Amino acid sequence: MSQNTEITTRCVTAHGRRIHLREAGEGPLVLMCHGFPETSWSWRKQLGPLAAAGYHGVAIDMPGYGRSWKPHAAEDTSITELVSIAAGVVEALGETQAVIVGHDMGAPVAWTAAWTRPDVFRGVVGVSVAFGGRGQMALPGNAFGERRPSEIEAELAGPDRSFYQEYMATPGAIAAEAEVDVRAWLNAIYFSLSGASPLPTFSSFENDEQVVAMLRETAICLKPGEAFSASFVSPEKQPDWLPESDLDVYVEEYERSGFESALHSYRTGDLDWELLESYAHRPVEIPALFIGGDRDMPTLWGRDAILRMREHVPQLHDTVIVEGSGHWVQQERPDAFNDALMDFLEFIDKKSI
Repeated sequence: MSQNTEITTRCVTAHGRRIHLREAGEGPLVLMCHGFPETSWSWRKQLGPLAAAGYHGVAIDMPGYGRSWKPHAAEDTSITELVSIAAGVVEALGETQAVIVGHDMGAPVAWTAAWTRPDVFRGVVGVSVAFGGRGQMALPGNAFGERRPSEIEAELAGPDRSFYQEYMATPGAIAAEAEVDVRAWLNAIYFSLSGASPLPTFSSFENDEQVVAMLRETAICLKPGEAFSASFVSPEKQPDWLPESDLDVYVEEYERSGFESALHSYRTGDLDWELLESYAHRPVEIPALFIGGDRDMPTLWGRDAILRMREHVPQLHDTVIVEGSGHWVQQERPDAFNDALMDFLEFIDKKSI
């Protein structure tokens, strides 16, 4: 029986919040959470294939993004609130369970949902960002949140520099540089963090010291007065994975919504660490998959957490490092990404029989 793979949109109320979503297909629910600076559009290359395979693919605009609810305070986007919203979407769609997939800042939401709500989520896929426990971001020297995020970030940045998350959390900082020319800024960040970046590959690192040395030479560790986009470059020609028509969608979304409300989740690192204290020694109890690009910055800095993930995620099905991909792996290498995702979904379905 053929499946309708048309992508449609609507809004639902989840945990008392308006959430806009894109969806396709019918069947078991696969819920997808994006990162920054993206929207539900970042999953456009997964929705059709999920529908064709017999799943109900749903990609949400995360709170603060696109047409979803815009929070006024950082506390409104704490990790526990975002997990409650994700669970609320499952309920709003008339389901009791889902596989959750998260990329970039959506990955900690997916991992934490799997960690704290195994009653709702039956499988988890973390993309780019490995499971990082209370620390969320799986940073060198703090793979599973052993230390407070602000402390490890300051240590990683080194003297006279600031970690990029501190900059992202500064009110108005990103808006000041991005909203001058939204199209140019978005195009540059997408291209600069893609596989076109001259970063070393995942397999070339032997230890965390090498990873930290690399980070300190990139925009991840900012010099005083330096803009996050200072080292970005724009493509001379649009890459095949991001034609002008797809870029148009992102530009329209951010020109309408702005950037500020999307950045609240960068302001809750220490709060999230405190909120998750009671889970510190609990494992993730459901099947899991990690997918990263071999030139993806968070995958590179998450090297230790990726290699040790089974210590905290005992049902880790596989770790897939996609060759030639940067940070936007589900967009840059959709065939490889979708193959890994479908293999995992089939594994979960067989496991549940």
